[in-house]
Amino acid sequence: MTRVGAVDCGTNSIRLLVADVEPRAAGLTDVLRRMEIVRLGHGVDRTGAIEPAAMERTLTRCREYAGQCRELGAERVRFVATSASRDASNAADFVAGVREAFAEYDVAPEVVTGEEEASLSFRGATGDLRAHGIPGPYLVVDLGGGSTEFVRGLDDVEVARSVDIGCVRMTERHLESDPPTDAEIAAAVRDIDAAIDRAAEAVDLNGIASLVGLAGSVTTITANALRLTEYDAERIHLTTLTPAQVLASCQELLHLTRAQRAALGFMHPGRVDVIGAGALVWHQVVQRLSGLGVESVVTSEHDILDGIALSLLD
Repeated sequence: MTRVGAVDCGTNSIRLLVADVEPRAAGLTDVLRRMEIVRLGHGVDRTGAIEPAAMERTLTRCREYAGQCRELGAERVRFVATSASRDASNAADFVAGVREAFAEYDVAPEVVTGEEEASLSFRGATGDLRAHGIPGPYLVVDLGGGSTEFVRGLDDVEVARSVDIGCVRMTERHLESDPPTDAEIAAAVRDIDAAIDRAAEAVDLNGIASLVGLAGSVTTITANALRLTEYDAERIHLTTLTPAQVLASCQELLHLTRAQRAALGFMHPGRVDVIGAGALVWHQVVQRLSGLGVESVVTSEHDILDGIALSLLD
């Protein structure tokens, strides 16, 4: 048994998993999971750089995470950084800050490609799917703040494609009003549909048995569909809904005001302003797959973070 630490630093949030990994079972036993909204990617789509306040918020959490890894006895740590770190002109400053925080582990943020990000997400998500008899082939969709990964496979990844649509990027680019106007929504839909078309050039969307959604936008949409009064990861994990249920939940969240969203008991405060865009992206993906015959939409709480931890077995 090996205790490891995994950090996933995305456009909107940063997350830590400390877990015990059993090599023979290739399974994880959680010791600690935590997530904070730091909005590292705020403004990157517009300015091309990470804002100083966002940089400091994120590095403050990095120092906390490094301390917890040390206190809990993690032997190895892997830190994966996604879209904001790929896109920013001042990414080198971020890398230096992470190196300093995790100096005892000799860790630097790995700015993975979209394809590697997709592979890690698939690995983290699909173990439980198979264990619970959820049929494949799977299309795993990891809906992030700046990018969304489409991954097709059964036991292993067959093909993957990352496209630059996400809840933060679409909010900043299109959904400025509260609630968004029809014109803003229409402009965002054009961007989203074009990105799905690009994904479909590489990833065959036909013949999918289960569409699997990952990350905070999707889990929040599922919490809304389940009418939860507070966020409950155990209830949400492996929930299977019909496309109609998902589409209705997406439409509801998209058209609420930010004040109405904030009043929902399951809503994380850091998602209030971006969940409308996340719901719109997921709506368009589910609508596309529904039109191709998909009848089951599964939500997984296990995702790239679990994949990062499992990768430390390699």
